[in-house]
Amino acid sequence: MKLQQLRYAVEVYRQNLNVSEAAEVLFTSQPGISKQIRMLEEELGVPLFIRHGKRMVAVTAPGKIVLETAERVLREVQNIKRIGTEFADQNIGFLTIATTHTLARYALPKVVAAFVERYPQVQLSIHTASPKAISHMVLDGEVDFAIGMEMEVEHPELRKLSCEAWNRSVIVPDNHALLSLNRPLRLEDIAAYPLITYDIAFSEQSKIARAFTQEGCNIPKVALASADTDVIKTYVKQGLGIGLIASMAFDSLQNQGLQILSAEHLFEPSFSQIILRHDVYLRGFGYEFLTLYAPRLTRSLIESALYSPFEEDFSI
Repeated sequence: MKLQQLRYAVEVYRQNLNVSEAAEVLFTSQPGISKQIRMLEEELGVPLFIRHGKRMVAVTAPGKIVLETAERVLREVQNIKRIGTEFADQNIGFLTIATTHTLARYALPKVVAAFVERYPQVQLSIHTASPKAISHMVLDGEVDFAIGMEMEVEHPELRKLSCEAWNRSVIVPDNHALLSLNRPLRLEDIAAYPLITYDIAFSEQSKIARAFTQEGCNIPKVALASADTDVIKTYVKQGLGIGLIASMAFDSLQNQGLQILSAEHLFEPSFSQIILRHDVYLRGFGYEFLTLYAPRLTRSLIESALYSPFEEDFSI
């Protein structure tokens, strides 16, 4: 059995059984992948895939177990390589992060600038997506870790560390009727207008939805939902509705034509969260990036979270 065979089988699985796409990702040929998978199946004595003609159409029951084990093996091989590199070239390498659009745009620029200045020979990559998508990126080993907002972690191989607190504000166009209120904003004020907000805002566990329910207030009509705060601002300017966004994402100089009204008294604060696989091997500069983002987050605390039971949620 060869690691290459495991790598080929796992990549076919990841590419939804499309051998040609797997070949493209692995920079090899379709026939070569098919041959190596056949050889692996012959050695194991069980088929990994169900075939219809030359096409793979499903994964067999033993194939699913083999592929899940192979993914763990390949991750550990990658960890071994990282350990060697850690001691050979401590300040050279790659760091890949997943985060939300809002954090990438408004919370991370200073962190990234400080990191790049400190580690000029580390190639940093940032992938932006929805909270659910970035959790899957961590689970699948596509990124070293994720930094997100209101992420629901439901997999035993993932660990969550809650860190920076944040809350929400309403944004409206200049001269909007809500600007004439001579009192703090109320939930019924928000409910009176079509709302433009994040696509997770009214999920089952959302603090926004809970606030409206607890007050017995009507849930606002959501005119548009997006994972991207700048998209929300664009459509608020167009008059499609009022916006409910993270307070950190508003800058009066950059967001001319819009006004902000605090809604922080209406909702419980939320926390940005760091998500890691429990079996990840982070290089020193990976820990350094997290400390730059959350200064109270030490390496020992991160390692405690990695080796803790799944149920624990570390707050710093």
